[in-house]
Amino acid sequence: MQERTMVNKDSDEFASVSFEEKVQDWQDKIERQVRQISRGNTARILRMAKKPTNQEFMQTIIVCGIGMMILGAIGFVILVMMDNVLPAIFRWIIT
Repeated sequence: MQERTMVNKDSDEFASVSFEEKVQDWQDKIERQVRQISRGNTARILRMAKKPTNQEFMQTIIVCGIGMMILGAIGFVILVMMDNVLPAIFRWIIT
């Protein structure tokens, strides 16, 4: 068993805490946090969650695809403007 010495911040006394005790404290802390997930808003959301039907899934794919196409078109318009329109504006300002 490996022993480690820790400094108690409230006093200058040294307390001997084993590695196993530290690990057990970490495990207890994690288990408390996991138990709290089963209460509150997170648990309610997980209970309400369900697998989408094929129709819902296809609608989601279509809507996301349309959104990506719109964003791509906006990006393309901005690129064309930067390559063609903006250099002409800057040349006009400089001359």
